[in-house]
Amino acid sequence: MSKTYEQLRADIVAAVKARDSVTALALRTADAAIQRAAMDQNKPIDEALVVASLRKGVKTLAEAKADFEKGGRTDLATANANEIKLLEKYLPQGLDEAKLAAIVDTVIRETGATSRKEMGKVMGALKKHPDAGLIDFGAVSKLLQAKLP
Repeated sequence: MSKTYEQLRADIVAAVKARDSVTALALRTADAAIQRAAMDQNKPIDEALVVASLRKGVKTLAEAKADFEKGGRTDLATANANEIKLLEKYLPQGLDEAKLAAIVDTVIRETGATSRKEMGKVMGALKKHPDAGLIDFGAVSKLLQAKLP
């Protein structure tokens, strides 16, 4: 069982005892997404599954927040921002820009990529990198577009 998942479950209990329904609901929703992912993939709940599920949840919330802001619903955008902050504390700290750029440069050299047509090859290699769990692939995509002609 994942340490992060155990902490999430303990925090759900603490939120329920503290009668913090907003936090409890957000954490229960994340817990349900993790359990659903484990069932869908027929895998036990491990650290990689927990991090991937939480990242997906944060991404979904961020997209919804942007839509709420466009629609002028600042109340819902604020609620999503708070939920994102809550979930991000369970995610490992990402790589800083300099280290990410160094990893991307190394992988570009290793794969021999010379154009944007080869971005998929570089992304595939990055997904196998030891630090793949810490890599923000959205940022990598932008970096690759800037570095590859």
